[in-house]
Parts: sequence; structure tokens; C-alpha cells
Amino acid sequence: MTALLEPPDTDTPRAAAPSRATTWLWVLPPLILVLLVVLYPLLRVFAESSAGGSWGAVIGSQVFRDALWRTVAIAATSTLGCLILGSFLAIVLAFVPFPGSSVVGRLIDTVLALPSFLVTLAFTFLYGSAGAVNAAISAVTGASSPLLNFLYTPAGVIAAEITFFTPFVVRPLLAAFALIPTAQLDVAASLGASPSMVLRRVVLPDAWPALAGGGSLVLLLTLNEFGIVLFTGAKGVITLPVLIYTRGIVTFDLPGAAVIATVQVLLSLALYWLYRVVFARLTAERG
Repeated sequence: MTALLEPPDTDTPRAAAPSRATTWLWVLPPLILVLLVVLYPLLRVFAESSAGGSWGAVIGSQVFRDALWRTVAIAATSTLGCLILGSFLAIVLAFVPFPGSSVVGRLIDTVLALPSFLVTLAFTFLYGSAGAVNAAISAVTGASSPLLNFLYTPAGVIAAEITFFTPFVVRPLLAAFALIPTAQLDVAASLGASPSMVLRRVVLPDAWPALAGGGSLVLLLTLNEFGIVLFTGAKGVITLPVLIYTRGIVTFDLPGAAVIATVQVLLSLALYWLYRVVFARLTAERG
């Protein structure tokens, strides 16, 4: 008892708290790496964009305005398609068990590991002018010219992007669905709620953050997508990344390419800020 009442021994050695110098030794190397890899190239692009006074000429050109509008339209349409298709696939995989569902899930994971141009090449072999689908249609109808010719249009780019980026919506939704208690669904069903009502009132409210996160990621990725547009071969589909490539590599107009790249970076940062605001409001409403 007396031992419990005795004051603690102040002579007992304690682990020394890490000093500020030791903390900076751990923080400084990754900070320098980030500055060299991320910040320095951005500063060089911003500096190059202000050289030669090319902002007015580039921003005021019809080519830039068309590319900006086409980039936003393709990204928004592809994101909407990914949200619709991804939500449907996630609901089926999570709540409608069927033979081979695990294989479908693994295939979705495999798509995440593939480069985007492979999907475009697959589309070319399937839906191109000399693809398998057009060959089958020609064999049946006897037509000499390809009847299916959407691949080299904005619709073909959107279809390829939806195919490639849908797994980025499916995976977060499946993770969110796995956190929903089964008892909650059983109680809702026992109270007479139809499956559609359970989906609207129970499942989707808990999945909104995952849906917003996946959709925001897809929007950023499609906004900056270059490989799919390039490998599709759609000459009339000029987006901002393609325009940057054309200005910087083909015509060697580095200041003009830097201006377009700066607009692309600012647009991506604005979308990321909007995502953070929407996600914070969703989290606050759920709390």
C-alpha cells in the first residue's frame, strides 16, 4: 500500500522526445523530392507560358476554345456513363449473386492494371473499319463499306473511356456496400420495403461518398486523358492534351503549349477543389 502512495521515481530514464532537428531530417528528403519532381516542372511551365506574350493569342484562338469545350464535354459525358454503368455493375456484384461473379470482379481488377491504349486497340480490332463486328455485318449483309463507323468520332472516344474508367467507380462502391450491415437490409425488407426502395433509402445514402469520390477521380482522369484519344485515331477529336502535344512536339511552339498546359493544370485544380468542397458537405450532412 505504501508503495502505491509513494511518488513516482523521477530518476527513471524516459525516452527522449524527438528534437526538431531530427524531425526535419526525416521531413526534408521527401519534401525536396516533391519540390523537384512536382513543383519545379510546374513552375517551369508557368514561366514558359508567360514568355513571348502568347496568352492572348492562344486563349483567343478558335482552336483552343473548341478543344476546351470538347475536352470538358467528353470528360463529363464519360464520367456520367461511368457512374451509371459502374453503379449498375457494383449493385449486381454486391447484391445479386450469380455464378461467375467473382470472375467478373477479378476481370474488373485486371482492367485497373492495364494501360488505357490496350482498351483502344481492342476497340479497333472489334469496331474499327476492318474490325470483327464490321466484318461480321459485311458477311451477313454483303455491304462493301463498313456500316459501324463510330470509333473515330467523339462517341468512340467516350465509349473507350467508359470501358476503361468504369472500374474506378465500381471498386469504391463495392467497398462501401461491404460496410453496410446485412441486418439493416433485412430489417428494411421485413418492414415491407421493396428492393428498389431499399436501394434508394438504405444503400445509396451510405454509398454517396464513395460514388462522389469515384466520379471525381474519373472526371479528373478523363479530363487529362491522352492515350485513348491518340490511339483511337480520331483526327477530328482535338482535346486539350492532344493540343498540348501538337503545339509542343509537332510544331515546337513551347510557349503556346505551356499556356494550354497551364489552363489544363488550373482546370484540374479547380475540379479537385470542387470535389473537396462537395465531399466535405456530404461528410458533414452524414455526421
